[in-house]
Amino acid sequence: MKRLLGLLVLFLVVLAGIRAPAAAPPEGQLTWAVQVGLPAAWFDPAETPGILIPFMILYALHDALVKPMPGNPMAPSLAESWSASADGLTYDFVLRQGVRFHNGDPLTADDVKFSFERYRGVSAKLLKNKVRQVEVVDSHRARFHLKEPWPDFLTFYATPATGAGWIVSKKYVEKVGEEGFKKHPIGAGPYRFVSFNPGVELVLEAHEQYWRKIPSVKRLVFKAVPDEVTRLAMLKRGEVDIAYAFRGPVAEDVRRTPGLTLKPVHFYGDQWLLFTEQWDPKSPWADRRVRLAVNHAIDRQAINQSVTLGFSRITGSIIPQDFDFYWPAPPYAYDPRKAKQLLAEAGYKQGFDAGELWTDAGFAEQTEAVANYLAAVGLRTRIRTLERAAYFSQLREKKLRPLVYVASAAYGNAATRLDSFVVAGGLYAYGSYPDIEGLIQEQTVERDRKRREATLHRIQQLMYERAMFAPIWDIAVLTGYGPRVAEPGLGLIGSYLFSAPYEDVRLKGR
Repeated sequence: MKRLLGLLVLFLVVLAGIRAPAAAPPEGQLTWAVQVGLPAAWFDPAETPGILIPFMILYALHDALVKPMPGNPMAPSLAESWSASADGLTYDFVLRQGVRFHNGDPLTADDVKFSFERYRGVSAKLLKNKVRQVEVVDSHRARFHLKEPWPDFLTFYATPATGAGWIVSKKYVEKVGEEGFKKHPIGAGPYRFVSFNPGVELVLEAHEQYWRKIPSVKRLVFKAVPDEVTRLAMLKRGEVDIAYAFRGPVAEDVRRTPGLTLKPVHFYGDQWLLFTEQWDPKSPWADRRVRLAVNHAIDRQAINQSVTLGFSRITGSIIPQDFDFYWPAPPYAYDPRKAKQLLAEAGYKQGFDAGELWTDAGFAEQTEAVANYLAAVGLRTRIRTLERAAYFSQLREKKLRPLVYVASAAYGNAATRLDSFVVAGGLYAYGSYPDIEGLIQEQTVERDRKRREATLHRIQQLMYERAMFAPIWDIAVLTGYGPRVAEPGLGLIGSYLFSAPYEDVRLKGR
């Protein structure tokens, strides 16, 4: 027995000396060609504008209490757990121990409170109106007190419906100021800021103390390349490893090129035409028949085949088909004869000058297709193209009239999408209707899921009956990547457009 005990002790001593192999240090560089410019405002979670593209940067530089991750649409991140009170009035978040920002400062509940109070992006007004206060219970526990039960609190706070749950350092922001933070952002994400050349590129390096895992790739480079033919040429030459947003013949070229891979990515990417003057009784767009004519004038499936090789989904709604509380609005049939008939009934037998059609540079091809279909029924438009930052800025300021080609890939549910584009005072809402507004306020506090769903469905039915929008499609983005890439991170997170999580992307041989 003594001998057995001795052998056991010896075995345990030897075992204690054996350590699991350390994770390999990050190596190499991955380079992306991004279809838009990268404004410094997108480095700051507080500025999140209700579109998905800033999260391309946030997933690298920053981290959230809770966020979508592979296999989990609300994954514990900086918060290792959370709980809600039975009355729905308080939410407690327990923070992960040992997390530090890139400059070494510890992340605490003070940073959670500071980040929420500082937040001024999409749905900030709604969040501030619903949350009475954020209490710092202790250094690693934050408690949110709501003014009344709000079933959508986590949908707004714990998904990319907003950036309110992404945490920045109170100490660092107060030290460098708002502009200083944008010039050199410090976060708690898997990559830290190295340099930014506006209009050219953003460079990040691996943060080896990241709590989830050590990133595999040492350096990430994001190059702003608005022209897709240039993106393709760079991908073919190996100047970039991953290139976003190919369309039509260029996408076919990627698919045919040996060594390159074309991957369609489905996400919450609905696009539609917005009638910004439908509330002006002097405008032709106030007539439902005119708006309905636009819907019947557009051949959506032809645009799908031409631009996205048939991978997109046609829709009759601005609410993504995979959202909670989505009502399946029937897509409008392509019927140019009916469109002309509706225009004639509205007093525009010969059509009319429909004015400016505003669009983001990244939506130019589909916008041009829409304009051509409108012209075929007598609605003559002039396309006005803006770069993305200017486009969303002017859309928020309600300066774009009378037609705007709009897109959103923000997470959430039917209520979050309504908050941005339908609710009076919403970030991109140019107007509203009293009955719809009343129903929106009613569902906000409804805790019975079936009753709430019925109300949200009724709102969507009214939107459809009034032809408030001309939905186009739930677009698939076609992304290409080259032979050096083992894991591009595309599609790892459900309904997310870009590469992520960045700590999971890999080069071959790693």
